[in-house]
Amino acid sequence: MLSRLLPLLVLFIGTSVQAIDDYKLGPLSQEKPEVPKGKVIAMSAHESKIYPGTVRDWWIYVPAQYQPEQPASLMVFQDGHDYVGLKGAWRVPTVFDNLIASGDMPPTIAIFINPGHALTAPKPASAWKNNNRGKEYNTLGNTYATFLLEEIIPQVTKDYRLSDNPEQWAIAGASSGAICAFTVAWERPDKFRKVFSTIGSYVDLAGGNVYPSLIRITERKPLRIYLQDGANDLDNPYGNWPLANQQMDKALTFMKYDHHFEFGDGQHNSKHGASLFPEAMKWLWRK
Repeated sequence: MLSRLLPLLVLFIGTSVQAIDDYKLGPLSQEKPEVPKGKVIAMSAHESKIYPGTVRDWWIYVPAQYQPEQPASLMVFQDGHDYVGLKGAWRVPTVFDNLIASGDMPPTIAIFINPGHALTAPKPASAWKNNNRGKEYNTLGNTYATFLLEEIIPQVTKDYRLSDNPEQWAIAGASSGAICAFTVAWERPDKFRKVFSTIGSYVDLAGGNVYPSLIRITERKPLRIYLQDGANDLDNPYGNWPLANQQMDKALTFMKYDHHFEFGDGQHNSKHGASLFPEAMKWLWRK
C-alpha cells in the first residue's frame, strides 16, 4: 500500500514546495507596443541637509500624458533602485504606462529614491547596503516626511506641476521601506493619503512594533492602505513579520480604515508584491 502511495506523496510534496513563493508577473507588467511610454530621468545625486553628510541616487518617471496645464498625481518609492527598472521585479514605469493609458490610474509622476549613504564612506555595490537606510526608514516621527517635502519634492516641482490634493499623493516601499512609507502618511496625511506596503517591517527594529496599538487608540486618519505579506516572511529577534502585518491588518480593520490585506505564502522578497502590483494600483487609485 505504501509503495503505491509513495509516488503520489512525492508529487504532493513537490507541488507544495514549488507553490511556496511561486509568484509570476502578469500582462500589465509587460510592455505593450501600442501604449505611450513615459520617460525615466536620472536626477543628480542629492546631498541632504536634514540627513547631513549623506548622499543618495534618485530618479523620476514622467508619464507620456503629462501636460503642464494639468497637475499630475504623485507616488514616491523608497529603495527606488528596486522599482525604477524596466526588467526588474517591479517594472513600475511599465505598469504605470499601462494603467495610465487604460484610465485605471491618473497621470502620475513617480519619484524613485534610494536611502542615503555617508559621504565619508565608500559607496557600496548595492544600494540595499547604504548605511543610513535603517535610520531613515525604521525611525518613527516626521523627519523623513520633512526630508521629502522640503528637499526632494521641491526639485520636482521646479519643472513639473503636482496636484495639491493629498488624495492624489501616494507613497510605497518594501520591508523597512514599507514602514517608512506608512510613517510618512501617518505623520503627514495632509500631504500623503495612499500607502502601498509590502513585507513591511512593523517590528521592533526602531520601535515600529507600536503601530498596531497606536492605530487602535488614535482617531482614524484619512488614509487608504494596501498591505501585503507572506506566511514565510522573517522571524528573528526583532519580531515576526507575518504576525506583525496581520496585527496591522486587524488594527486597521478595527478602526475601519479603507485598507486591503493580501496574505500569501511568500518569503521576504518582492515576488508576491510585484505580482500584485498592477491590481494593487487599481485598488489604491480607484475613485
